[in-house]
Amino acid sequence: MMQDLAARLGRALAAKGCTLAVAESCTGGALSAAITSVPGSSGYFLGGVVAYHDSVKIRELGVPEELIGSAGAVSEQVALAMAEGVRRRFGARIGVGITGIAGPGGGTEAKPVGTVCLGISVGAVRHPGRRRFPGDRESVRNRSVAWALGELIRRIPGGPEKAE
Repeated sequence: MMQDLAARLGRALAAKGCTLAVAESCTGGALSAAITSVPGSSGYFLGGVVAYHDSVKIRELGVPEELIGSAGAVSEQVALAMAEGVRRRFGARIGVGITGIAGPGGGTEAKPVGTVCLGISVGAVRHPGRRRFPGDRESVRNRSVAWALGELIRRIPGGPEKAE
């Protein structure tokens, strides 16, 4: 399924002439790995940043420290700021940011383990999202990658393609 979603995303990006850059936290590079598993992905995937620590989100992606302090590193606002920062940094048409709590620790009552936030930036258009995925660390990370791929397919400029 993951390979199918990544291939569909690649076809859609190539058909629309769009480039993509990725900022990842909880997925630790798995989203970039899924995207680059598709032959020819260098035609649309510019690169990514694994911003696992907040200091990297701030320094490399330009996420305001105050935003992390007020909204929390796992928030739609920070995911959007990551997406916008990576889009600008790489000069991509589309930027995506993903941050969350994969577990087994780190969760709170307000943001339990499995909480994942996604931000997609396409020019001036911003698409936030938040989900909670059940399961162990690997399951949360895999579900997060699949969700991000599906949302990217839906958000490509020029008309959404339905994700399966």
